[in-house]
Amino acid sequence: MAIFRSLLGLAALAFAALIVWAAKAGDFSGAGTWLTSHPWGIVTLIDLYIGFAISAVVIALFERRTWRAILWILPLPILGNVWTLVWLAFALPDLARRLRRSD
Repeated sequence: MAIFRSLLGLAALAFAALIVWAAKAGDFSGAGTWLTSHPWGIVTLIDLYIGFAISAVVIALFERRTWRAILWILPLPILGNVWTLVWLAFALPDLARRLRRSD
């Protein structure tokens, strides 16, 4: 379990570093304009936000306290899947335990 949590944490750090690099090296506004003006860019954005919605549902179902779920869900549209990876790294032991009990 510790290995999986470490890998999730490393993936979150690597992804965050990639985002910082892209923000410094690229033209965020220009990329957004391109994304919203091309069909595949629009599909990509819709796919991204559907993924956020799915992550929010999973978080809401597994977090025992509503306020904790809200604190994990609200940053999703801004921090994206980096935040999902962080939540998963923290929640993995409890998720695994609860999933095993449902068998």
